Amino acid sequence: MDNFAALKTAVETAELIDAHAHNIVAVDSSFPFLNCFSEATGEALSYAPHTISLKRSLREIAELYGSDLSLDAVQEYRSSSGVDSITKKCLKAARISAILIDDGLELDKKYEIEWHKGFVPFVGRILRIERVAEKILDEVSPDGTAWTLDSFTEIFVDNLKSYPFVGFKSIAAYRSGLEINTNVLKKDADEGLNDVLRAGKPVRITNKNFIDYIFIHALEVAQCFDLPIQIHTGFGDKDLDLRVSNPLHLRNLLEDSRFSKCRIVLLHASYPFSKEASYLASVYPQVYLDFGLAVPKLSFHGMLSSVKELLELAPIKKVMFSTDGCAFPESFYLGVYIKVLVTIENWGYYGSIPVSSENEFTLGAKKAREIVFAVLRDACTDGDLSIPEAVQAAKDIFSENARQFYKIKTVSESFDSNDIASLPVKLDINASVQDVALVRIIWVDASGQHRCRVVPKKRFHDLITKNGVGLTCASMGMSSHMDCPADETNLSGVGEIRLIPDLSTKSIIPWANDQEMVLADMHLKPGIPWEYCPRETLRRVSKVLKDEFNLVMNAGFENEFFLLRSVLVDGKEKWVPFDATPYCSTSAFDAAFPILKEIVASLQSLNIVVEQLHPEAGHGQFEIALGYTTYDKAADNLVYATRSYSAVARKHGLLATFVPKYMLDDIGSGSHVHLSLSENGENVFMGSSGATRYGISKIGEEFMAGVLNHLPSILAFTAPVPNSYDRIQPNTWSGAYLCWGMENREAPLRAACPPGTPDGIVSNFEIKVFDGCANPHLGLASIIAAGIDGLRKHSTLPEPIDDNPDNVKDKVQRLPESLSESVEALDKDAVLRDLIGEKLLVAVKGVRKAEIKYYSENKDAWKNLIYRY
Repeated sequence: MDNFAALKTAVETAELIDAHAHNIVAVDSSFPFLNCFSEATGEALSYAPHTISLKRSLREIAELYGSDLSLDAVQEYRSSSGVDSITKKCLKAARISAILIDDGLELDKKYEIEWHKGFVPFVGRILRIERVAEKILDEVSPDGTAWTLDSFTEIFVDNLKSYPFVGFKSIAAYRSGLEINTNVLKKDADEGLNDVLRAGKPVRITNKNFIDYIFIHALEVAQCFDLPIQIHTGFGDKDLDLRVSNPLHLRNLLEDSRFSKCRIVLLHASYPFSKEASYLASVYPQVYLDFGLAVPKLSFHGMLSSVKELLELAPIKKVMFSTDGCAFPESFYLGVYIKVLVTIENWGYYGSIPVSSENEFTLGAKKAREIVFAVLRDACTDGDLSIPEAVQAAKDIFSENARQFYKIKTVSESFDSNDIASLPVKLDINASVQDVALVRIIWVDASGQHRCRVVPKKRFHDLITKNGVGLTCASMGMSSHMDCPADETNLSGVGEIRLIPDLSTKSIIPWANDQEMVLADMHLKPGIPWEYCPRETLRRVSKVLKDEFNLVMNAGFENEFFLLRSVLVDGKEKWVPFDATPYCSTSAFDAAFPILKEIVASLQSLNIVVEQLHPEAGHGQFEIALGYTTYDKAADNLVYATRSYSAVARKHGLLATFVPKYMLDDIGSGSHVHLSLSENGENVFMGSSGATRYGISKIGEEFMAGVLNHLPSILAFTAPVPNSYDRIQPNTWSGAYLCWGMENREAPLRAACPPGTPDGIVSNFEIKVFDGCANPHLGLASIIAAGIDGLRKHSTLPEPIDDNPDNVKDKVQRLPESLSESVEALDKDAVLRDLIGEKLLVAVKGVRKAEIKYYSENKDAWKNLIYRY
């Protein structure tokens, strides 16, 4: 927890160099202050005060200014304080120590570059080359005759050489696209110039040949003076053709040896071409990236994804921060230039950031810090970065890279970092709202039940984050039918552990916005993990996989669940299926859409990727496939996902249940999981066509063979209640036999070749004998332990079953048909005992034996499982 606190502090206090912004305007500029919140014009702008974006942003501005919460009060504060005062306040709150300004955007009563130098230690000028050319052509040529290409070129180049600036900028993407012709002929450029002049004044250059001509000349000057050139890439307003703004169109330029030393900055994360930009920065030494985050129509998690994509391949030393702040000092502070529109429907919360003319948009320092923290935190959680590396990355991205790249003289000594504690903006790890009252501390016990302790927010931050909350040791010995420790678990009401919140999992609860939730680890005392802790067990087993084989397991769950509605039968409540429609029924989706869209919104707000959803074959049954990620995040995501399904269903008067066999005469529900292995971020489960058996790598086969060999004992973790075995039956696509198959949905282990995978190659395998009653951390831990055994023994897979196993049951072994049989298999499994841990295994077996005894003695008791799972 302290490590993430250190990272949070580093991101929160980092000096900022804003590498791309625009001029601030006077308070009495004709450019309306309302345009800080809306892209509307004319009469439509009069409705801006009634938008959610303005109301939300107004609160933050009023808090910063200490004014009353109204637009009139804020505007009066602006007028009475003056632009100097509010600029100083906003830029100090944004903690910006240097700004590089592109002053080529025309705004009424904009302040010149020199004025801005009164508010930050360093201000540099970025020269927009198209605007320089247009201003030249708006004037009469020096000799009073018509402009010629030669007379224009001479003055244009002199202009580029004469200004004190730190770099150039091009908006060629807006005018003619990024496929720059580096060898444009002079006659073509001359014709282009004449075409521009014929269009009249004021001049707007749109001719491609002429744009390419001035771009190449600017590039020559930039290289001569060792100046970088910023290039707009990616999304913009409707004047831009997205098809020609992909940075991959720059390949001819990047391959031209004449310009191999010219430093090029791709602006605005190149969205939606962030991956392409990342690739270019990784293979071309002259390419750098700017992640001015304000990309039109992008949600918070879209921005998060975009920055993550930038860092997938690009060296951290090549990525730089900017606000793209413009016109209003508040835009540097808030990051809401033009508009941040938050739409509240049943879909949840989405931020969309539109643009003004020629893609001048912004996301300021406040949101940028939240984004960068989240990206670096996830990188640490995934094992990609250590905490010290993440801290250094924050410093590099926010200031050090730009300082060196733009050759900015040191400004940190003028940056008063001692004032940080008094500034009004503090980074919030999960962008929590101020009116959060309660925090739920969640854990999952050995029986797979989700439980929580709830504390007031102040107590959580003052005490619980460091010391946790107390919990009886008996908590890991409870069964699905009784809240006391089961016999043979060796756990009792004697002794207490500490539930220590994992702050990296803390999030606003989407369906209860006045609450937060956080997953907890179990410690004997803070800093000392308890050997019964499921999350720690998963980490420990995964560390063995990493240390011995340099491998990480990735996972993606597919949740099946029933939606039930309440009816009265003979005066008693009874829960029955939501509907009776068939598999993938459009009618079922229509009927459940209000619920499903709120579930999807909840998951997205929790940064959980939804790959697809559909009605399943059971009456009232649905399935949601979650995004693929690392083993630990997959398990955590599954906990939050099932909570989302249950809570949203309850809001709509329904009950969501994950019971494996809700009705004995209907289809069952599983929590299938897809698995693969990665080494240094690359999928190494896949083989190569014709060179490996089955299209699976040798490492992949050994791991999968280990899982297959231990599958009977793994079932004690992944199918943990007697009802689980009512689901695992032949001819129900649940995997009843001990075998594997290529795309065989009757096999418990299915080798999968999803679309996009090369023909004959297997990208992952699916385990079908995993259900919603399982503790996901313990389930994945048992799978990894089995895979480790397969790797150690270099195990091989038997021949795949390419038929319904029930048709060849004389050739394959039946999986355990009861929980008793799987517990018996686990009891004999020395490998799982050694890797999972003796004490935890004893507790798990004790809980399972209690389940067996209770449900065998109470034949209808399984029907009550809908209230537990």
